Amino acid sequence: MQDDSTLYVGLDVHKDSITVAYALSAGEVEVLGKIGTTQADNDRLCKRLHSKARRGSVVYEAGLCGYGLYRHLIRKGFDCMVCAPSLIPRKPVERVKTDRRDAVKLVRSLRAGDLSAVYVPSVDDEAFRDLALAWTSAEDDLKRARQRMNAFLLSHGVRYAACADWGAAHRRWISQYSFDSQWQQLAFEELRHTIEDRLAQCDRLESALREAVASWRLYPVVLGLQAIRGVQFTTAVGMISELGDLSRFVHPRQLMAWLGVTPSEHSSGDKRRQGSITKNGNGYARKLLVEAAWSYRHPARVSLDIQRRHDGLPKPIIDRAWDA
Repeated sequence: MQDDSTLYVGLDVHKDSITVAYALSAGEVEVLGKIGTTQADNDRLCKRLHSKARRGSVVYEAGLCGYGLYRHLIRKGFDCMVCAPSLIPRKPVERVKTDRRDAVKLVRSLRAGDLSAVYVPSVDDEAFRDLALAWTSAEDDLKRARQRMNAFLLSHGVRYAACADWGAAHRRWISQYSFDSQWQQLAFEELRHTIEDRLAQCDRLESALREAVASWRLYPVVLGLQAIRGVQFTTAVGMISELGDLSRFVHPRQLMAWLGVTPSEHSSGDKRRQGSITKNGNGYARKLLVEAAWSYRHPARVSLDIQRRHDGLPKPIIDRAWDA
């Protein structure tokens, strides 16, 4: 064991395998091989890495495999980073991509300090975000089910005379409508039942969110965010579940860059050219932010709903919400 050396490890993680490469300090990068993804495989890997150096820095790309490996390596005493795949330096002429090459590239980029780490939420924060994302997915499924129903009715020349806002009157009209053909009626009923099922699912998940958020550590932030016009419960929960701890952003510019709402720029010499927003970062949080901003096209006032959301909040938060 070389106590004075730092071990740099790159992991190319897949569903069923992990390709491992490493380098001791400024030494050559070597490929350790390919291992499995079970707990026993990870324990054997940690033991082999500890035998090479006391200090170790490990990196792998963020992906569908989540943060379980990150937490396991942290518990084993390694300094672990989950890097953003889109920000890994790449040569424009590279035409060969393999797991071994990717692991070696991660080691070299980690040693050079060229990687950007992604935010890893705590276990509780990730669990709450999963619940919030389940509600978002149910809302998207409901939207698509309603679009299919609208397309079906329109293709058969069926139009609702009043405002088709999927309110109680509109849904009652749909439930009472019938087609002459038995086959068309069967298809129509299936579409209608799908909408009702998605509505019930959304109601269940929203109730679960309202119950769970009261014991979440970021609940005060959710309450404070609702003081702002255009930010109701579902918007605040969705944004904070994606953003996590806001204190990790040193300056508001970092937050805006993470949301992808800073202007793009292509400047050279004395010329400065700025374009549309970059749209980098979290697209769902950016969508919620833009939808909330639509409320500011109206004159500033504190409605009854906003007054109710202000109850119990500190005065500095209410003043900042009015400044907005």
